[in-house]
Amino acid sequence: MSLESNPNKTKICPTCGTRLSENAARCLVCGTEFAAKVETKSSAKKVEKSVQASRMPMVTLSLPVAVGVLAVVVILVGVISFISLRASAPEGTFDSVETATPTETPTITPTVTATLQPTDIPTATNIPPFDYTVAEGDGTCGFIAAQFRVSVQSIIIENNLPASCPISVGQKLKIPYPTATPPPPPTNTPLPAEATRENCETVPITVQDGDTLSTIAANYAVPPEAIKEFNGKTTDNVFTGETLLVPLCRRAATPGPTPTPTIPPPYPAPNLLLPADGAAFTLANDVVTLQWASVGTLRDAEAYQITVEDVTSDQTRRLTDYVTDTKYIVPTSFRPKDNVAHVLRWWVTSVRQAGTDNQGQPVWVNAGAASEKHVFTWVGVAVAGTPSP
Repeated sequence: MSLESNPNKTKICPTCGTRLSENAARCLVCGTEFAAKVETKSSAKKVEKSVQASRMPMVTLSLPVAVGVLAVVVILVGVISFISLRASAPEGTFDSVETATPTETPTITPTVTATLQPTDIPTATNIPPFDYTVAEGDGTCGFIAAQFRVSVQSIIIENNLPASCPISVGQKLKIPYPTATPPPPPTNTPLPAEATRENCETVPITVQDGDTLSTIAANYAVPPEAIKEFNGKTTDNVFTGETLLVPLCRRAATPGPTPTPTIPPPYPAPNLLLPADGAAFTLANDVVTLQWASVGTLRDAEAYQITVEDVTSDQTRRLTDYVTDTKYIVPTSFRPKDNVAHVLRWWVTSVRQAGTDNQGQPVWVNAGAASEKHVFTWVGVAVAGTPSP
């Protein structure tokens, strides 16, 4: 018995493997289209191989694994973005938090310094008195008290002396220190009372027989209480040979007998102001005014000596005059008489009258330093034109 071959030829779909008729142009299962020409088995195998090679591999992942992979990718992207931003940012952008920490430390230091101030307050420690041997010329306790700027009463109490405070040469006394209250440190200006005492002009006198506090006060036109206060006396009693300081700055307004004159310290050199050194004056200037700064309040019988000399003239002419003001007008008689610019040199000196000469003219002596010498030029009068014949 022979097997009959299937008269209907078939072909297999290369994509899904479905058996189809030989003349099928399209797979009924997967929809793959076939070529019209009937291929041989070998070519069908090649097509099947080529078609199968073009298929993409399929990867299947479970849901937890896929979520984990996605989380790792997100973390990596965030790290890469942060590193990129940090590299491209300006310097100090990410360091601001670190620099803010040290700023709080200086704010604590003022409280530490404030606690140290109470240690600067002086303690009320009494300084023991020092020993002093009465020297010849000390006079009385009042003179010693004024010399050491303490009161007579403190010397009497410290040495257990009678109220009259008798002392003798060679006697040892205990002198207390002045008050321990220091002057305010921020200022160098002395206290008003201390400044008044230091700047007060005084006259030392020695008490003679018959002198009393009232007669001494009347001779110098100074109130008795001022003499007592200045010398630290507690009573009106004065003793022969006692040395007292008469404060002339406390003189009464009404003038009394003239006290013994005292020569004040020399005045500083005046500062010349006008005209400027080297200034020029022409024919239009009929008046030349010299000015300088005051050296202080001049006393009676004191003045400024002005000296002007013409150094251009063949025979040097010199003008000397005295004024109490701080300016001087050069007289027109001293103006040059020709049309040449003359150089005139001038300076100022403080002087004091020492007396009068046999003609009754005052005699002046220097009372301070001379100023610098300044010069100016001055043109004389114009020469009149020669008349034409």
